[in-house]
Amino acid sequence: MMSDIIARINELYHKSQDVGLTPEEKEEQSRLRGEYLASIRRNVKSQLENIDLVNPDGSITNVGEEHAKKGTVKRTM
Repeated sequence: MMSDIIARINELYHKSQDVGLTPEEKEEQSRLRGEYLASIRRNVKSQLENIDLVNPDGSITNVGEEHAKKGTVKRTM
């Protein structure tokens, strides 16, 4: 699915460089870029929440849980 979105974004970009976009195509391009960025943000957030740090005393701290305790990250799981 994401590859379809990327392909369409690229298609619209190339069309904008060649002949320009209609207002509807500009809106579609903007919407698709937003979806793509939201997907990247979800993936990065998920990866960061699953990082475990080994402390000098040997204990393990999960980064996502620590930030959730501080209120800086909202856990969605």
